[in-house]
Amino acid sequence: MSWKPTDKEVESLIRLPGAKRYEYFVKRVVDMEELWGLWEDGWCMLGDPQDRQCIPVWPHPRYAQLCATDDWARAEPRSIPLDKWLESWTPGMQGDGIFVAVFPTPTLSAVVVPPERLEADLRRELLKYEVPDE
Repeated sequence: MSWKPTDKEVESLIRLPGAKRYEYFVKRVVDMEELWGLWEDGWCMLGDPQDRQCIPVWPHPRYAQLCATDDWARAEPRSIPLDKWLESWTPGMQGDGIFVAVFPTPTLSAVVVPPERLEADLRRELLKYEVPDE
């Protein structure tokens, strides 16, 4: 991984409203071709106010590590390649009725979306990176 957010970037990003963090997440994940979850004998999950099971994800391990507290204190950030996320995670979560908690922070809640919405947003961003045929 070549990109590492600065302390100042981390501090400012975790204070952004959910919609701005979501937008940043999509761009950064497509840029780096990976996203991050927390792992401790399995992927960490969380519930949201509507009692939906969610997999929390972040654009970089530093952000995931900030949330590795309390019940997740022994969890460690683990990379998920973007292609694997799109090809197997998304259909699996759809089948299991699991949502995605995008970019939670220690003090702000995540943006909870169905996996197909995140997939559509990631694929839309990926189109910006494709080289047109000549």
